[in-house]
Amino acid sequence: MSQPLKGKVALVAGATRGAGRGIAVELGAAGATVYVTGRSTRERRSEYDRPETIEDTADLVTEAGGTGVAVPTDHLDPAHVRALVDRIADEQGRLDVLVNDIWGGETLFAWDAPVWEHDLDNGLRLLRLAVETHAVTSHHALPLLLRTPGGLVVEMTDGTAEYNRDTYRVSFFYDLAKTAVLRMGFSLGHELGPRGATAVALTPGWLRSEMMLEHFGVREDNWRDALDRVPHFAISETPRYVGRAVAALAADPDVARFNGTSLSSGALAQEYGFTDLDGSRPDAWRYLVEVQDAGAPADVTGYR
Repeated sequence: MSQPLKGKVALVAGATRGAGRGIAVELGAAGATVYVTGRSTRERRSEYDRPETIEDTADLVTEAGGTGVAVPTDHLDPAHVRALVDRIADEQGRLDVLVNDIWGGETLFAWDAPVWEHDLDNGLRLLRLAVETHAVTSHHALPLLLRTPGGLVVEMTDGTAEYNRDTYRVSFFYDLAKTAVLRMGFSLGHELGPRGATAVALTPGWLRSEMMLEHFGVREDNWRDALDRVPHFAISETPRYVGRAVAALAADPDVARFNGTSLSSGALAQEYGFTDLDGSRPDAWRYLVEVQDAGAPADVTGYR
């Protein structure tokens, strides 16, 4: 298999599960050495109290053809992040790809709760986990990334800039967090572009993460069983799909044309020609606008 990222070094911050894991594995499949971070390890779980660990992700990276390195890291702790980056510098001498996928807010937001009714501590914690972590990580990691021309920074969020501009997303705190990360991709583009690197914001579509599958009471091998209850779930995608989007960006010598922009897995699949694991190309954000949000019956014809 072609490994266009052989010799490249990536850091996927927040790679325990979901999109972060899918991205790490696909970067590994493309040949990269991938440092995967998070707070859930085989010795200690985060407050999510879920079974996925960063060591499992690192093993999957290596099995895919890369080199996975698990480093337990609390991205709210600048000393942890500084030590992580120092380790990458000592061991590799370079950083080619930074993926800021830290989130940790799944249990902290309430749907459609106005700000005055939303639990304040949970909302503020969500903002720290979803926004402050990205800033801390970029502050410490970008000097290393800039040592080698052509570096790529991917800010992972939920929703494109166009969609989120016109759509209220879940609640005040959730909406603010996801919009802030979109703006990070734009701002970092201005700061990195003149220095020879590229920054983008990237969103998956309706992600079949471990938590989403569990929520619907299905597994990846029978996920369609959920369609009777949630018909629009038919547009969903695996975490590996957005992983292939990141790998394609990282291997593109002309990736700077996207600098500072908002991208989606579905749109990049059309650009680069990759597919999800089942061979389809779901275009979730176009589907959401034209079908789900328009009140039309669920029908993915022409959207995957």
